[in-house]
Amino acid sequence: MLIQRVSQASVTVAGEVVGQIERGLLVFAGVCRDDDEMVVRRQAARVLGYRVFADDQGRMNLNVAQAGGSLLVVSQFTLAADTSRGLRPGFTGGAEPERARQLYEHFLVSLSSQGVPVAAGIFGADMQVALVNDGPVTFFLS
Repeated sequence: MLIQRVSQASVTVAGEVVGQIERGLLVFAGVCRDDDEMVVRRQAARVLGYRVFADDQGRMNLNVAQAGGSLLVVSQFTLAADTSRGLRPGFTGGAEPERARQLYEHFLVSLSSQGVPVAAGIFGADMQVALVNDGPVTFFLS
C-alpha cells in the first residue's frame, strides 16, 4: 500500500475521468497472494488512521477524516512485484486477478463505511493518474 498526501488527484480511463479528489490521500493498493479480508480491513484502518495532515502547530497529527479530506484509491498490481533480483520484476507474489478484485472491492467498502468520501479507479483498467503531491508526502504502508 502506497499513500500520497495530495492537494488534488484524478484517474482517467479511456479519456474519461472516473475518479477525482481535492485534498486527501491517493492510495495505490496492491493485493498480495496471502492477503485476506482481515488484512484488507487492517489496511483500511491504517489508511484512515494514518496521521499525515498538519494540525494548527504544523505537525503531522491529523488523519484524513480529521483534515476534511477524501480518498482516491487506485488498484496497482505492480506493488506486489518482486524486484529483489534481475532487471525484470516478478509477479508471482500477487493475488490471482479475481481474488485481487474481490479484496480490492472489500477494501473500498471498508474505507467507505467510515464516512470518508472515496473515489476509485477501475480495477484492471489501463489508468492514467494525475496528482499534485502535497509536501511531498509519500509513505509505503506494509
